[in-house]
Amino acid sequence: MSSLLTNSTAMTALQTLRSVSSQLSTTQNRISTGQRVATASDNAAYWSIATSMRADNAALSAVSDSLGLSAATVDTQYTALTSAIGDSTSGLTKLQSLLVEAKTAGIDRTKIQADITQIQQQMKSTANAATFNGINWLSTTTGTTPTTFSLVSSYSRVGGTPTTGSITVTTANYTLYSSTQTGILDTVSGTASVDTISISALTDSAADQTTLDGFIAQVTGAINSVASAAADLGAVKTRISTNTDFVKSLMDSVDRGIGQLVDADMNQESTRLAALQVQQQLGVQALSIANNSSQSILSLFR
Repeated sequence: MSSLLTNSTAMTALQTLRSVSSQLSTTQNRISTGQRVATASDNAAYWSIATSMRADNAALSAVSDSLGLSAATVDTQYTALTSAIGDSTSGLTKLQSLLVEAKTAGIDRTKIQADITQIQQQMKSTANAATFNGINWLSTTTGTTPTTFSLVSSYSRVGGTPTTGSITVTTANYTLYSSTQTGILDTVSGTASVDTISISALTDSAADQTTLDGFIAQVTGAINSVASAAADLGAVKTRISTNTDFVKSLMDSVDRGIGQLVDADMNQESTRLAALQVQQQLGVQALSIANNSSQSILSLFR
């Protein structure tokens, strides 16, 4: 039945065109944003998961930055400790060899003491300079330097419960000099500390030779203690490095997971776009044909 009031063919064509236009708009949004789920209205569940995972990734990024800061701090302290140990020309190693040399009968110990004094001053200067971001574990002040430091190392979230992991460092394990003279190099043992050893007044007497033996043993013990502290910091360095690599890999993994949930398949969307554009053009033509069909009614009244 032909009717002037109701054009069912035009209605059908219009509904089809509206549907195609809606799909075309969705596809264009996906292409422009690169996301299949860009808002909660696209897919509430996936959008919520992706939002939480992005927040987790932001926290992991902060952990990565913190690990970088921790690595720099630990490396500074480690470098200073190895410098304090020294070698055949510097540090505790050279100090030990000078004390052994001082046991030689008739040697001028005053001249040897000049070298010892320079080494002592250099080690103290090295410890004082081992500061990064205002932190120094080798030269400490009671009441100012914290007894422990927590280095942030990880972040995880199970359900709604976040957990932050850390590496705890005890300052006293690495202190060479302290305001209370309890460091490895300024703790007094017998008559002097490693920092205050003086041999210029010693002679070849048996008592003074015994004193020299005590100094040598004291320096040897200090070498062992500093080496142990450096080894411990070396282990912390390795752990930080491992955690840094893991956190970066984990961030990449989370990014891939988010992509699987919300990213649009651009190959699929480009194919859909081409098809919808053709459908839209055909819909316009179909609507035009349906609208023109009513013109045939006029011929009935001629």
